[in-house]
Amino acid sequence: MKILTSRETILQCFIIILSLSYLSLACASTQPAASDSEKGSSQMKISSSDQRPAASGPSDYFTGAVKINPLFQTNETFRSAGAYVTFSPGAHSAWHTHPLGQMLIVTEGSGLVQEWGGKIQVIKKGDVVWTPAGVKHWHGASPKTSMTHIAIQESLEGKVVNWLEKVSTEEYNAFSKTNK
Repeated sequence: MKILTSRETILQCFIIILSLSYLSLACASTQPAASDSEKGSSQMKISSSDQRPAASGPSDYFTGAVKINPLFQTNETFRSAGAYVTFSPGAHSAWHTHPLGQMLIVTEGSGLVQEWGGKIQVIKKGDVVWTPAGVKHWHGASPKTSMTHIAIQESLEGKVVNWLEKVSTEEYNAFSKTNK
């Protein structure tokens, strides 16, 4: 897992993300499936936020209050999915991996990330986190501050994430014990 903080790197990632976002809007799965005659159409499609309602993060995969706003989904012509995810203080994901990796762009607050066997690291607004394919990790808010990020991952054989066991209270609290 790599946390990118230089302004140039963040700007480069932001440009890539914007390009992917614009492309995904044109391919958004919230739109009706294209007929054979429409495939290859060069018309722009807009996916409005009311077509993509927010949902609570499922308790099987998250601890604490988590709000997930889907941005774009994979479809037959676009294999990336993205979401705007807000973690309340202390909320975090379960351990998980991504078959083709994941990019997180922290947009608000501060949070924590940990790669299996590694140290818990602090992330903050403006940071970009790249987690390579298959790396077991978790992420979420810090104990006292909420955190919002944009998460982007690609699909492999229809999957963007492989959920594993929940992060234990001891694992999450290890950060507080070592950073008093």
